[in-house]
Amino acid sequence: MSDDDWSKLAPFVSRSELGHRQLLVAANSPIDTIYFLEGGIASVVARNDSGEQTEVGIFGREGFSAAPVLLGNAQTPHDTFMQVDGGTALTIDAGHLREAVNASRTLRDLLLRYINTFMIQTASSVVSNAHHSIETRLARWLLMCHDRTDGDDIFLTHEFMAMMIAAQRSGVTLTLHVLEGYGAIKSSRGKVTVKERSLLEKAAGDSYGPPEACYRETIAPFGKSIQN
Repeated sequence: MSDDDWSKLAPFVSRSELGHRQLLVAANSPIDTIYFLEGGIASVVARNDSGEQTEVGIFGREGFSAAPVLLGNAQTPHDTFMQVDGGTALTIDAGHLREAVNASRTLRDLLLRYINTFMIQTASSVVSNAHHSIETRLARWLLMCHDRTDGDDIFLTHEFMAMMIAAQRSGVTLTLHVLEGYGAIKSSRGKVTVKERSLLEKAAGDSYGPPEACYRETIAPFGKSIQN
C-alpha cells in the first residue's frame, strides 16, 4: 500500500485485541467493521440448514475480513471468526473504507487483487474437497496455516481440523499419524508442528499453490513455500 493510500485510511484505523473463536463477521448481519489481521488466522465458514459448518476460506495478515463490502454488499451468508489466536488487528469502519476506496483507484485495485486471490483459494478448496484424499486435503490446509503463522507450531484440535476440511475426526487423527510417519509433522494434543515442509508439500501435490502464487505475482511476497 502506498503512503498516499495509507493516509486516507490512517485517521480512521484503530487496533483491536482478538481472541480465539472471536466472531469478526456474523452471517446475514450488516457488516460494520473491517479487520486487517496483524497475526493469527481467520476462517470464513458456511453452514447448512442443519448447522453443520464447512470452511470455505482462510486469511491471515495478508488479507482482511468482509470482502463483500468492496463488492457492493452490506452482508454475507458466511461467518468469519478467529481460528488461531493472533493478538491484534487493524480495524476500520466499513463506511470509511468505502469512502477511501472511492477516493483512490490504486487502493481499490490493491484490495480487489486480494479478493481475486481469495476467490482462487475458495475455488481450490472446492476442487480439493471434491477430488482429493483426506491426506492431500489436510496437508494443503496445514501448509496454508503454516504460511500464516510465525514459526512452525499450529495450535488446533483434531475436531476443528475435521470441521475445516469436511472430514470425520477419526479420519483426521489417522491422517495426522500418517503425515507424522512421513516425518512431515509432529502432532500432539491441540498442536501440530511442521517438521519438514517439503514432505508436506509433496503430500499436498497440486492441491496447494495457485492462490499463493497469484498473491506473490500480483500483491507481495507471501508464504513459506520451498518452491517460491
